[in-house]
Amino acid sequence: MGYVKKYLKGFREFAMRGNVMDLAIGVMIGGAFSQIVSSVVNDLVMPLIGLLLGRVNLAGLFIALDGKHYASAADAAAAGAGVFNYGSFITKVIDFVLMALVIYGFVTIVKSISPKRKEEPKPEPRLCPYCKDAVDIDATRCPHCTSYLVDDLPDDIGESLGLDD
Repeated sequence: MGYVKKYLKGFREFAMRGNVMDLAIGVMIGGAFSQIVSSVVNDLVMPLIGLLLGRVNLAGLFIALDGKHYASAADAAAAGAGVFNYGSFITKVIDFVLMALVIYGFVTIVKSISPKRKEEPKPEPRLCPYCKDAVDIDATRCPHCTSYLVDDLPDDIGESLGLDD
């Protein structure tokens, strides 16, 4: 029973973290935004494309795989025929492209508005005086040549090693 409580407590801490909550809010807003873009595609863009193509309902284009002619994809499916809904696929591709364009535009606008962050310059690497390889800033010995880094040793260690001047 203690394991379950510990597990649930850990899950609650994970789920209530700021990043997870921000992600959840972003997913919900993204879903609502997706519906708006789908409406723009289905209710505005596709009718215009259909009008340009000679009053064709692009989303309703299909091929019945049994070779017969049906008034709609729903009629073909009701008759038990396999349906190749290429018009629906084209609509979804246009929906995706428009969504990607809008998101790209939004990200570009946010980037241009947000203040530019200056990157701090990286400090020069500390070099071993003997082998000239990079050494961690807190190291007392070089991991490459195992030399003591005499300049950085505390006095008591230097004395015990006989490195006293």
